[in-house]
Amino acid sequence: MRAQNSATGSSTIAVTASGPAASGTATRPAASGTGAAAGPDSRTGTLLAALGVLAFSLTFPSTVWGLESFGPWSLVTVRSVLAALIAGAFLLAGRVPLPDRRHWAGLAVVAGGVVVGFPLLTTLALRTSTTSHAAVVVGLLPLTTATFAAIRTGRRPSRTFWIAAVAGAVVVLAFTVQQSGGALSAGDLYLFGALLVCAAGYTEGGRLAGLMPGWQVVGWALVLCLPLMTAGAAVALAYEPVRLTAHGVAGLVWVAAGSTFFGLYVWYRGMARIGIPRASQLQLAQPLLTLFWSVTVLGEDLAPAAPIAAVGVLVCIAVTQRAKS
Repeated sequence: MRAQNSATGSSTIAVTASGPAASGTATRPAASGTGAAAGPDSRTGTLLAALGVLAFSLTFPSTVWGLESFGPWSLVTVRSVLAALIAGAFLLAGRVPLPDRRHWAGLAVVAGGVVVGFPLLTTLALRTSTTSHAAVVVGLLPLTTATFAAIRTGRRPSRTFWIAAVAGAVVVLAFTVQQSGGALSAGDLYLFGALLVCAAGYTEGGRLAGLMPGWQVVGWALVLCLPLMTAGAAVALAYEPVRLTAHGVAGLVWVAAGSTFFGLYVWYRGMARIGIPRASQLQLAQPLLTLFWSVTVLGEDLAPAAPIAAVGVLVCIAVTQRAKS
């Protein structure tokens, strides 16, 4: 699930494609510059951010494994409950005070887009779409979030930025139409819906992350959803059959603890040390890593167009990151 990393100021937004777990919020203002100076602290930050990218890249394969044991509604609600319990434990251990009342509306947007919307829609999509296909489509998330952020903040990115953003959208649309035999499938519609709701959540999370640490934004969003997700899990588990397997349990544990919490925690810690621009460069490897896992872990047959489209999207994202706002 990731509220993960939208940049503030003059930086361009870059977002992970985590399932979920993925979160695209900004770091605190001190970390939104060009990055820390080289040294031990910088190396540690790079390692932490790289661990975050690695965790996020495993979200889709883990979701596919989780679907071996759980229905889509059960998987989404149970993973959210487990992630909320972990986040709540860390918030309590750190004696983190409750956010101001004025922040709860924004946290609700983050929760709706990142905690509920993105995991649910991508899980529904992965019942019929391959992880490699989903990785390419959701690779467009940084550009989608950048567009939402431009609208939300009133900033006007450069013409180069918009040309690259439109080019990335065209690449993904052409790929999905080609892979679906000339028309968008139901899985594609779920994935495009996931892009929209997650981008909205990431954008609002980016605003809140200027007021509190990013991991606390995600933590409070998870806790906010806990009552709803607990009730939803009870209903879903009663109606959807559960067939526990080693893959299914491992997939559930990873999307809850690995992607949704651990990934976000190390990502934000790393980004705070090295800055958003350097961390975002590491994130460009995430779609290609997911393609690698789809072949080596799931044994999927990789369509020749998938890596080509993924590289095309990454080039467009790299251009938007370097374009002046």
